[in-house]
Amino acid sequence: MNRFRWSGFLLLAFAGTISALFGSEKGTGRQQADGSYEEPLRPQFHFTAPEGWLNDPNGLVYFKGEYHLFYQRNSGLHPINEKSWGHALSTDLVHWRNLPVALSPLPRPDGRLAGAWSGSGFVDWNNTAGFQTGSEKPLVLAWTAAGLGQCLAYSNDRGRTFTPYAGNPVIPPGSSEKANDPDRDPFVFWHAPTKKWVLVLSVSHQGAFCYSSPDLKHWTYHSTFPGLWECPNLFELPVDGQPGQTKWIIHDASGKYFIGHFDGRSFTQESGPFLLDHGRNYYAAQVWSDLPPADGRKINIGWMSGGKFPGMPFNQQMGVPSVLTLKTLPEGLRVTKLPVREIEMLRTAGRDWKDQALRPETNLLADIRGDTFDLVAELEPGAAQEIGFKIRGEAVRYEKDTLSCLGKSVPLKPMAGRIKLRILVDRTSLEIYGNDGAVSMTSAFLPPADNQDLELFARGGEARVVSLHVYKMRSAWRNHP
Repeated sequence: MNRFRWSGFLLLAFAGTISALFGSEKGTGRQQADGSYEEPLRPQFHFTAPEGWLNDPNGLVYFKGEYHLFYQRNSGLHPINEKSWGHALSTDLVHWRNLPVALSPLPRPDGRLAGAWSGSGFVDWNNTAGFQTGSEKPLVLAWTAAGLGQCLAYSNDRGRTFTPYAGNPVIPPGSSEKANDPDRDPFVFWHAPTKKWVLVLSVSHQGAFCYSSPDLKHWTYHSTFPGLWECPNLFELPVDGQPGQTKWIIHDASGKYFIGHFDGRSFTQESGPFLLDHGRNYYAAQVWSDLPPADGRKINIGWMSGGKFPGMPFNQQMGVPSVLTLKTLPEGLRVTKLPVREIEMLRTAGRDWKDQALRPETNLLADIRGDTFDLVAELEPGAAQEIGFKIRGEAVRYEKDTLSCLGKSVPLKPMAGRIKLRILVDRTSLEIYGNDGAVSMTSAFLPPADNQDLELFARGGEARVVSLHVYKMRSAWRNHP
């Protein structure tokens, strides 16, 4: 993703002398070595770059037990055009190890640098592009080189280094007769029914363009789905967990999504638009490719755009990896979102309450303080006009069938007179999930350093705590090899 437009130039001599730019920076494990991930505003169970600016997650791919997370980065604290791809690796979606930069800006014919803008990653299991040189299947990254078009790089060492394809760009800027606006953010996946690769491309003000290819190198334009902005994703989900009944989901960086059908050439809308997330800081989410079928999950991660980190050596953070499912809710078919189960490994022993009255002017949590929590609650509003949590001074409110926090709100109807809430609290973020992920709200916040209070409240009448579990969270960075 990038909001700046460049004049287009074709890349003349792409490989060779520039191959050293890919993976040229040294990796860092300093978060494990000297405790540098313990700055006062450093999130403790969300991914952040060791230093510098971070935005869109890119190139998410799983291969041989490793989750690869690439992301838009630069070494400064502010966004610039000349982006590179940072790279981190995890075996559990919780503990991350930083690797060398995977993609760097490329030289352009005009002497400027073509930033490595957003894109996707995947495994070419059948070596359709011919990139494989040894026994390992090639990992492939597709990205936009600013002003040069859509490009490929490949790895034959399990993603440790990447080599640019000598024939780049595989789609020059504006190669479709309809693409008279900047095109970027290629999302690529294998479509088994047609035995072809599919590439979905964002074209400003026009929508998502759909291409197909047998070999990743030669692409044919097929269709445009209007109404989408940056960073498109297109993927299939089973309906209510039934593998034989599926729908396709297409969404953009804002989290706006549609439900429909995809035949390998065009997406046909059946319902939508809806929103994946209703908070104020959820952007450019992407799903991991090539997860094992036995896992059965569709996992994504988004950038928590717009957070504030004054005085820190880093800027911005990712959200928690989440599981997407397609469920039939009272209002119809919707995508639900919940944190991955792996995050629970960071929970402490915690405290529990069951079947307890919640009266105005009382606080069951008055003796609990901290800056990282996992809160799991089932509440019965009863006669109360308003119930909720106050977390380090910031309120998560439920009133009149509406959930609200930090200036954002979303309808949430009780189920049999009750609501369920799950709230992940890190030092600079709140992630709220209502009724088993039927709604979610992802927001950044900057609470006062000296306020670590936690409150559960009812106002205007008595409510009931059906169940409440409060877990403090350990750091994902501390004492991890």
